[in-house]
Amino acid sequence: MNGAGEMRVRERFEIGSPLSFVVLCLAPLAGGCDSGSRAASAAPAEPPRVVHVTNAIEGRLPRTIAVTGTLAADDLAVLSFKVPGRVQAIDVDLGSRVQKSQPIARLDPTDFRLRLEQAKAFVQQARARLGLGPDDGDDRVDPEKTPPVRQARATRDEARLTRDRNAALLDQKLVSQSQLDAADAALLVAESRCQDALEEVKERQALLVQRRSELEITRQQLDDTILSAPGDGSVRIRQAAVGEYVTAGSPIVTLVRVDPLRLRLPVPERHAPGVTTGQRVRFTVEGESKPHEGVVARISPSISEQNRTLLLEAEVPNSDGEMKPGAFARAEIVTGIEDTVVLVPASAVVVFAGLEKVLSVRDGRVVEKPIQTGRRSGEHVEVTEGLAVGDTVVLDPGNLVGGQPVTATP
Repeated sequence: MNGAGEMRVRERFEIGSPLSFVVLCLAPLAGGCDSGSRAASAAPAEPPRVVHVTNAIEGRLPRTIAVTGTLAADDLAVLSFKVPGRVQAIDVDLGSRVQKSQPIARLDPTDFRLRLEQAKAFVQQARARLGLGPDDGDDRVDPEKTPPVRQARATRDEARLTRDRNAALLDQKLVSQSQLDAADAALLVAESRCQDALEEVKERQALLVQRRSELEITRQQLDDTILSAPGDGSVRIRQAAVGEYVTAGSPIVTLVRVDPLRLRLPVPERHAPGVTTGQRVRFTVEGESKPHEGVVARISPSISEQNRTLLLEAEVPNSDGEMKPGAFARAEIVTGIEDTVVLVPASAVVVFAGLEKVLSVRDGRVVEKPIQTGRRSGEHVEVTEGLAVGDTVVLDPGNLVGGQPVTATP
């Protein structure tokens, strides 16, 4: 400021006035800001960052069909008792792992044991009527040797002798014809009784067979008071309680077999011709990032008219029980036909706000390229749009931004 200007300032603002105080205070600050801006402009430029780059390559990936489906148990069985009774014990609960023939639940066996003793007594009674002792191990008997038949045959033989004797005496005129007729009638009655005795023995033999069957049924009912697992699996739900009286067929527990699992996939009609048994299925379960694999095992013979899809089932190993039946799954069915695609390393793809991109280098600076990705193959990702074979991409870009100076190295 020249001398005349300073004089005019002094004339207008007296020393000690409020405005002169503000001006005097701001003067040093203005000088400081000016010096800071000069220092910033004089700071050296940031050196280029060293990055590793590679080229997009051409590869071949098997063609896949993307579908969604549901995991289902290989077997599901609702277990129940074959006989009615009161539940005495249940040895499993929700989630319990069971093996084949393992006891699941038991009924009170008291009534069934009493019925078994009664059935054994009926068998011994039937054997006694056939002349068999309680310690005989065989139920077979010769009808001719049974007491009723032997008695009837003795009576018949006696009647035959009487008839023959009267016939001889009639020839000698020692008896009348009426006596011979009576002897003939007695012989016929004795023969009929002998036949009746044979029939009675056969009925007793049939009764013994019936008693034996009743005994085996009662013994089986006693065995049925123990409910056993038909195979390996896990308890899905427990549906009865100790002390409860249940009828035959009432559900006690529901058992599922989870190894292997069935992955049920509805395939759109347009993709149905490309699906066959034996094809590999890759899928992920909702809430997990770990991929799983299975094999197409069964295909429906018809297409559903409601949703125009073909239902298929893939067998999925699940020995560790990690996957649960009923889970939602996203799957890819590998049809076996290969496509030529553009591949880049998965570490080169950046995802931000749902958008995918890669970073490239042009004239020593970072350039952003939006892309669209498809399938994965090991450590590489298919790029369906935005890149061509041979384009350069930055590996592990981290926090690089577009326009940032870099030095590219392989």
